[in-house]
Amino acid sequence: MEIKELINKQRKFYSSNISKDLKFRIQNLKLLRSIIIKYEKEIQEALRLDLGKSETEAYMTEIGMVLDEIKYNIKHLAKWAKKKYVSTPLSQFPARSYRIPEPRGLVLIISPWNYPFLLSIQPLIGAIAAGNCVIIKPSEYSVNTSKLLKKILTEIYSEAYVTVVLGEKEVAQELLKEKFDYIFYTGSTKIGKIVMEAAAKNLTPVTLELGGKSPCIVDEKCNVELAAKRIAYGKILNSGQTCVAPDYVFVHQNVKEQFLNCLIKYLNNFLGENALNNSDYPKIINEMQFNRIISLIDKEHVIYGGGYNRNILKIEPTILTIKDMTSKVMQEEIFGPILPIIGYNNLDYIINYININPKPLALYLFTNNKKIEKRILKEVSYGGGCINDTIIHLANKKLGFGGIGNSGIGEYHGKFSFDTFSHYKSIIKKSNHIDLPVRYHPYSKMKEKLIRMFMK
Repeated sequence: MEIKELINKQRKFYSSNISKDLKFRIQNLKLLRSIIIKYEKEIQEALRLDLGKSETEAYMTEIGMVLDEIKYNIKHLAKWAKKKYVSTPLSQFPARSYRIPEPRGLVLIISPWNYPFLLSIQPLIGAIAAGNCVIIKPSEYSVNTSKLLKKILTEIYSEAYVTVVLGEKEVAQELLKEKFDYIFYTGSTKIGKIVMEAAAKNLTPVTLELGGKSPCIVDEKCNVELAAKRIAYGKILNSGQTCVAPDYVFVHQNVKEQFLNCLIKYLNNFLGENALNNSDYPKIINEMQFNRIISLIDKEHVIYGGGYNRNILKIEPTILTIKDMTSKVMQEEIFGPILPIIGYNNLDYIINYININPKPLALYLFTNNKKIEKRILKEVSYGGGCINDTIIHLANKKLGFGGIGNSGIGEYHGKFSFDTFSHYKSIIKKSNHIDLPVRYHPYSKMKEKLIRMFMK
């Protein structure tokens, strides 16, 4: 079906108001949950083929999170969809004020390859919950998961309501030429700018979930061993192909050697001394990304790892020690299993370095020092993060997830997704029984006095 024809079909369905019905929304969320459970093994296999994910990692980081999100939406949707009353100024007496959430309309979701199931379905949940019609354009790189997404969603939804459009980047470009009521994009900052430029031509609002270089700070007053363990976990998850993966580590010079020893210990514990032979360790999505990541490894600064196998597209977890902050690995988001380590003595230097660079999507601080914690929270701008852990902030449905500046616009998860895919109409309902004359012409000093009294 041609893109224009598909969009017209969805517009017609949306105009029927069927997707706005609360029972219809809940019913379709339940259908989505059931079909995911039905195809769980196939989803795990698709993720294995695309990214080499183990069944455990596929469930923990994609399938399980989606099922939990659907359950949460079903439980709370009736409350979220209700009219929200607010107080009314005395100057508007007598009246009632309220806000009504309504769907955006026709939504385009462009999803990435690194978590191809999670990052297609998670925004879809919010879009359905809010009452929209949806077109999903998944990544052409994660071909197995993208094809399975189309199969799954076609089985339960009509294309007039929710559909998947497959194809290369040219298909995404064609979609972006059309008028949507909302665009939700997850991916690189570079492509995010293209999406925003296309959306601006139609004044279409957007959510951009991007990335950036997310730093870790390891203070001397922290549990160094636990910090190393949690940073190692955050880095090797999906072989570093995670938008909130620790990108580089500032570690206090007084604990740098201890931290490195612990980091190496846990990488060995997690994956064995030959990570390339570990079947649970994911691969790089394709040769293009593989070559890009390999080009960031400066052999002179490798203190652990550095090996790779081109035939299976796997790269060892690799630790680099960095002294030159202008080195190539510090100039772009790594998005792979390379972890630069930078020793520091002065917290002011760290704060200044992070703040003069594009705002990161995440920041991870490891410290037991309340003053340092307070300084970082107050003085450094970033999307979100953790204190004494990595990654896990995005798993809390009551926390909005999103970036700031180059790392993104807008937020989602839980009710934040519902709000993202809703427009709130603000209404004042005025009584017809009383009509105070003070606002009407002709004006007088007395009327001005009364207006001043009400509006001070």
